[in-house]
Amino acid sequence: MPSPAELAAIAQGLIDRNRYLTLATADRAGQLWASPVWYAPCGLPEFFWVSSPDARHPRNIAARPQVSIVIFDSSAQPSAAQAVYISGAAKVATGAGPERYMQIYSRRSREQGLPERAPSDVQAPAHHRLCRAVAAEQFVLKPGGVDVRIPINMDSLAAHRPASPEARPD
Repeated sequence: MPSPAELAAIAQGLIDRNRYLTLATADRAGQLWASPVWYAPCGLPEFFWVSSPDARHPRNIAARPQVSIVIFDSSAQPSAAQAVYISGAAKVATGAGPERYMQIYSRRSREQGLPERAPSDVQAPAHHRLCRAVAAEQFVLKPGGVDVRIPINMDSLAAHRPASPEARPD
C-alpha cells in the first residue's frame, strides 16, 4: 500500500498533468449532471474554473453545493489507469475572492499558453463567473488500474497547499 505522501504525490501528478476535470453536480430534485471543465488547481484541495452562470452546473451548485470530481488520463491503458476522485463543496466566487483566485487561474492559463483573464472578466456584467471547489475528501485509484479507491489523508494535503500568500485559500 502506498504511503500517505505517495498517494498525495500520485494525486498531485494527475492534477498537474491534466487540463480537464469531470464535475458532477445535482439540482434541487437530485437530477445529476456531469460537465467537463478546464481547471486551475491550487494544490490538491482547491479547484477553479470559469463558466457561464446560465450553464446547468453553476445553477446546480447554487441550489446544492455538494460536488464530485474525477480527474483521469483517458488515454491510459486499463492496466495503467490512474485517477483522483474528489468530493467537496463548490460555489461561484464572489466578493474579494475572484481577485485572489484569478491569480491562480491566470498562472495556470499562462503555463498552458492560454490568455489570462482579469477579475472583471468573471464579474457582472461579464458573461462568465469564476467557480471554486474545495475538497472534503479525496481518493486515488489503486496503482495498477485495479478498481479500488484508496483514501488520501486530508491532513497530508496541507503539505500540497501553495505557500505564497496570493495562492492561499480563504
